[in-house]
Amino acid sequence: MNQNKKNPKTLDEAFLVVCQKMLETFFKKHKDYGKGNILDMGELGIAFRISEKFNRIKHLLMSGKKPENETIDDSWIDIAVYAVIAILLRRGWFEKLEVKK
Repeated sequence: MNQNKKNPKTLDEAFLVVCQKMLETFFKKHKDYGKGNILDMGELGIAFRISEKFNRIKHLLMSGKKPENETIDDSWIDIAVYAVIAILLRRGWFEKLEVKK
């Protein structure tokens, strides 16, 4: 399947491009943070993190400011990753399973 970021041929291919970026982001951040930051506060902590990301996006969009650090796309990806982690946590998978090395 063509997963070229610039020219996906179908919406499902485009969706897979974004999902691949989510997985890459998850791996990168999981390597840095581990599970502790999520397990400390659980689902409520995830909700707060999503809220912070959303407020950042809202501020940038409403003010018209260009971000100095991560892009708005990066913030949306982070929100999506947190949402998936929340589902994994609710199902008991986040605590029990490890990332394949």
